[in-house]
Amino acid sequence: MRKSLETVVLIFVVMSLVISTFPVRKTQAAELPSLADLVKRLKPSVVNVSTTSVVKGGVSQFESPFGGGEQDPFEEFFKRFFGDVPQREFRQRGLGSGFILSEDGYIVTNNHVVEKASDIEIILEDGERYKAKVIGKDPKTDVALLKIEPKHKLPAAVLGDSSKLEIGDWVIAVGNPFGLGHTVTAGIVSAEGRSLGLGPYDDFIQTDAAINPGNSGGPLFNLQGQVVGVNTAIVAGGQGIGFAIPINLAKSVITQLKSTGKVVRGWLGVLVQQITPDIAEGLGLAEPKGALVSDVTPGSPADKAGIRRQDIITEFNGQQINDMQELPRLVAATPPGTEVTLKFLRNGKEQTARLKLGELPEEIAKSGPGGQQVEKNLGLVVQEISPEMQRRLGIQDSQGVIITNVESGSIAEEAGLRPGDVILEINKRQIKNLDDYRKAIDSVKSGQTALLLVKRDKNTLYVALRVEGNAKG
Repeated sequence: MRKSLETVVLIFVVMSLVISTFPVRKTQAAELPSLADLVKRLKPSVVNVSTTSVVKGGVSQFESPFGGGEQDPFEEFFKRFFGDVPQREFRQRGLGSGFILSEDGYIVTNNHVVEKASDIEIILEDGERYKAKVIGKDPKTDVALLKIEPKHKLPAAVLGDSSKLEIGDWVIAVGNPFGLGHTVTAGIVSAEGRSLGLGPYDDFIQTDAAINPGNSGGPLFNLQGQVVGVNTAIVAGGQGIGFAIPINLAKSVITQLKSTGKVVRGWLGVLVQQITPDIAEGLGLAEPKGALVSDVTPGSPADKAGIRRQDIITEFNGQQINDMQELPRLVAATPPGTEVTLKFLRNGKEQTARLKLGELPEEIAKSGPGGQQVEKNLGLVVQEISPEMQRRLGIQDSQGVIITNVESGSIAEEAGLRPGDVILEINKRQIKNLDDYRKAIDSVKSGQTALLLVKRDKNTLYVALRVEGNAKG
């Protein structure tokens, strides 16, 4: 018995010595057991945003507790059970959050919180209420700048540097969820550079700090009390996943909104799409990196510099382009008139072009369609484009073949091809008619990847897919 006890003691001593040799990293949480003092300092810089908008609808007698600033979950319910009610104008209330940018009353929030508002009221932490006016809005980044006329100096938030954030860093969200007033939640940075498909400038911070309807426009703080993000989006059923605009992206937008009321962006004049593994194979690329040019706007800076469809942009002004989403963000952040250098691949060879960026026209769409895959045993029906079809569908060009049907569950459907798409090229071969189409399809062997150039509405895009079986479109 004594021997057994000595053995247990010896094992315990040895394990203690082994564990003590491992380095223990002192975390911020250990240094900061309570956030109370920090929260007391930060809360006064956060505001509630209450909006009123005049909208047309048939359910005005039913009002959602979420208000108009966030999605109304009851609207579909009433439509389902009561049907379409005659449309009439009514006043709808909305709720959101924001933070004080300066002591003289400038306030930052989301564009979607105030976009349709006819009246905006700011409620400070101490309950003071002020009418606000919109200085400027930017739908593309979902940032808006408001102004109130306070009776005294306001406690402004301090802007931080979102580029210094790392996954695992602690963050604090303060806002007005569900209209409950100032509410504080904490969590960590779960991921960075998230794209939600909301536009070409998606670059969200993902966090597990609880964000709910009403938090939109509120600040995301680091443990130094600096704003590192603007809380913006949630994923339905995401169970605690929230997204914030990095403050570094918002800073340049806020500066322009404050000085001119609008945002001016650089413009290259290309439509680009993601390079999937199948598209990379179809183009003979070693890896799916860069931004594939699927269209070039006539007369644009890119057009004048000689950029062509199917070029792959790999570098913008010294910055590598690994993912397609990086290019629009870099171009937009560069002032119009700036001379830049592009590096791109054309037929496998690297080339360089210098050009002067233009100003992004207002009518340019936020984003172009993305690339997916192509076909064999295609599961689609194509036709030549008749004059009647041109008139009926508003098709400008008579060349190419139009997809009139896509079979459910087919490779074509999985590829993202749709009725109304016009096939212009297959593996760089121009398609003028059905005969060109059949020859091009027959030349693609089973197991190979075909690359289609497709016109969809006013845009063109490449679609790639590994072909299986005999192609009999």
